[in-house]
Amino acid sequence: MSELKRAIDQISKDRGIDRDLLIDTLEEAVRSAVARKYGETMDIEVAFNEELGEIEVFEFKVVVDEVHDPISEIALEDAVAHDPNAQLDDEMGFPVKVEDLGRIAAQSAKQVIIQRMRDAEQEIIYEEYKDRVSEIASGIIQRRDRTGWIINLGRTEALLPKEEQIPRERYKRGDRVQAYIIDVLKESRGPQVVVSRSHPDYMIELFKREVPEVADGTVKIMGVARDPGLRAKVAVMSRDRDVDPVGACVGIRGSRIQNVVQELKGERIDIVVWSPDIAMYAQHALSPALISRITVDDEDEALEVVCPDDQLTLAIGRKGQNVKLAAKLLGWKIDIFTESRYGELNAARKGMDQIASVAEVPMESFFSAGFESIESIVQATDEELLAIKGMTESKIGDMRLAINMLAPDLEAETDDSADAPEAEETVPEAIEEVVEETAEDGTEDENETPAEGEENK
Repeated sequence: MSELKRAIDQISKDRGIDRDLLIDTLEEAVRSAVARKYGETMDIEVAFNEELGEIEVFEFKVVVDEVHDPISEIALEDAVAHDPNAQLDDEMGFPVKVEDLGRIAAQSAKQVIIQRMRDAEQEIIYEEYKDRVSEIASGIIQRRDRTGWIINLGRTEALLPKEEQIPRERYKRGDRVQAYIIDVLKESRGPQVVVSRSHPDYMIELFKREVPEVADGTVKIMGVARDPGLRAKVAVMSRDRDVDPVGACVGIRGSRIQNVVQELKGERIDIVVWSPDIAMYAQHALSPALISRITVDDEDEALEVVCPDDQLTLAIGRKGQNVKLAAKLLGWKIDIFTESRYGELNAARKGMDQIASVAEVPMESFFSAGFESIESIVQATDEELLAIKGMTESKIGDMRLAINMLAPDLEAETDDSADAPEAEETVPEAIEEVVEETAEDGTEDENETPAEGEENK
């Protein structure tokens, strides 16, 4: 076996490059070198001889009576000297020694070969990793650049961008890390694999690896909401009535979920049961808080949640984390009220409904004009009330008489409002105050769900 043939076979085996592609590359490189040395006008043919294990080059010339172009033509007399059967207009091939190409042409051929091999190798890597999107990859931290961390995956490198990292997670060169492949990009310098450790689907893949019931589809993960590095909620359902989805994910003494928590550097995980009933689903998602009632607004995809006064802190969570994750998991807006505050709001709404009925004006018209309480109506002038769609002076009179009958002391109270203490804080303000208090305390209620989610079993 010739040295060239042996080299082709070895490179094809070591780098996984198709042998025919290597031969085509060699032929093209030699063709380029010949053209560089003798000019583009030379008619040549380059082929790899499998038997000899060598590259063969032939130049072709046309037999003519009188030569005008020595590169492409040959005189009949000279042609007959090579082949006694040669005739005019015949095309004759003459071997060209590759060794005669010269140092510059040989260097050019070498560069072409290296570049084509690099391109072929990059294409193979791209094809391999583009089919691995949505899988977990493992590698070693190599270096850091302005966009994030570069991870050595073996045959190629991956980028862990800053926005895909877990906040406050620290790395150093040589650390082994796992990440979720979210994209593979074609770039001039080679394929760019982009990975993430904060993506919700990364948690799904970790559960598939740790929980056989998730891997085989018996337990299905219906949704994931993450505050990366801090807390997450995972909604699960079982296709088998005899399999508890929460218990399967938690494992015996929390063994399964602890492996996921450890990989995510202590991120707390609540496992909740998914339900097609949005109200029931919301109740599970807001655990460990106890919920009194939930009102569903399908049109606006909004939920009005009422909880006991002593459960508000649990429902909201530290820095609003619990309700934010629940809303993200459901994909619905969630407003939380305590039972006492909800009662006050209902009483106010009932009074507004009665006033709107007397005035024969829809409540939406009051709200659109900025009047959301009886107090705001009492304080308004007739000119301001006339801005309400459908309102007339006679209706204003009827409305004021109704207010005097429903709340005779209200007008006197509002007249003295300038000297009165500030009104009771609104619900959003109350929630913000609870969030601030929990943030300052730095602790959550002792009844809050542990990392394993065992309270939800």
